[in-house]
Amino acid sequence: MNTIDARYPIGKFEPRENYTPDELNECMVRILSLPGRLENAIKGLSNEQLDTPYREGGWTVRQVVHHVADSHMNAYIRTKWTLTEDSPVIKVYNEKKWSETPETKSAPSVSVELIKTLHAKWNVLLCGLSAESLQRSFVHPDTGKNVTLQRIIAMYAWHGDHHLAHITSLKIKMNWGK
Repeated sequence: MNTIDARYPIGKFEPRENYTPDELNECMVRILSLPGRLENAIKGLSNEQLDTPYREGGWTVRQVVHHVADSHMNAYIRTKWTLTEDSPVIKVYNEKKWSETPETKSAPSVSVELIKTLHAKWNVLLCGLSAESLQRSFVHPDTGKNVTLQRIIAMYAWHGDHHLAHITSLKIKMNWGK
């Protein structure tokens, strides 16, 4: 029997060196549409449901939504650094500790609204980039590797879908409606 790893319901991100313009456009569409898809996924969930972990030992639905906002804010800032500095070394953050700060107990709609605005602005930025700009990169301090903006676009399209699948898979598993 083929079972899906609850940590990676859509599979792990598989980075590539290059992406075609059509692939990047499709990724940008997924980034732009994520806020609405995320809002629909949590619509009508009770506090008890929002506080249900998507897997044993995993984050709650509420924490997942707040994490997406935190992560995508960092990605936006990394994008700006990459465009305005030469191969900047980015700052990493402790996702687990960020998932435990006080606002992660608040209504996930707070983060959905932030993601709506952030993604609208990020999309304008991404759509305005030249092919040359998409090759600009930052350095990840943990790996020492250069990460291009085109890879960031693909990775965050995947990242949004990945966490959305955590929520939608849990809803199916728990039979919580659509």
